[in-house]
Amino acid sequence: MNRLTRITAILIQLQSKKIVTAKEIAKRFEISLRTVYRDIKTLQDAGIPIGSENGIGYFIVNGYSLPPIMISQEEANTLIVSEKLILNQGDTSLIKDFTSLLFKIKSVLKTLEKEGVSKLDNRIEPSIKKEKPKSNWLSSIQKSITNANVLKINYHSIYKEEITTREVEPLAVYFTENAWVLVAFCRLRNDQREFRLDKISKLNITSQTFDYQQDFSLNNYFKQFTEV
Repeated sequence: MNRLTRITAILIQLQSKKIVTAKEIAKRFEISLRTVYRDIKTLQDAGIPIGSENGIGYFIVNGYSLPPIMISQEEANTLIVSEKLILNQGDTSLIKDFTSLLFKIKSVLKTLEKEGVSKLDNRIEPSIKKEKPKSNWLSSIQKSITNANVLKINYHSIYKEEITTREVEPLAVYFTENAWVLVAFCRLRNDQREFRLDKISKLNITSQTFDYQQDFSLNNYFKQFTEV
């Protein structure tokens, strides 16, 4: 990758998050931190308002509008693979949100790119579409995780064959071979619990908020089950 292409890619990366660290950039492009600092200065000298906080990272100053991002053919093709995977995962709210996003992205593609995407549409399939448990809660749960809102759910336990109403603090979601699963702190049980989304019959986002667990990660969560 030549330097001009890399600098452009760094600018796109800076738009993708609120804060981007120099280490993240260095790791992605396999360059030294010194090179990262030099590339950031080049962007600043070109008039891009990039701010920085010592020990935290770089950010694009609020209010600055950047030109629309151009999408390569390879990136457009990747959208089709992503669409097939999402259509095959079982949560209708995620399908709806992704479809809306995909229409917006496709609208900026060039004519030849649109033709290429259409060709691939019927020629890629990640797996045979097995009947998966259906849910419609993923979009709301993601929003609640982001905003630290307590959820009130009606849950059908697959072990006790009972329906309970619970208030939970959503921490994370993951996808198994069969269904989406919510990891949350359950106020009823006063402990972390897992809830299959297809077993939730009703879900409301409450106005209550909870102390967001900054140190929680799925990797660490899974490790506690694998460590002996």
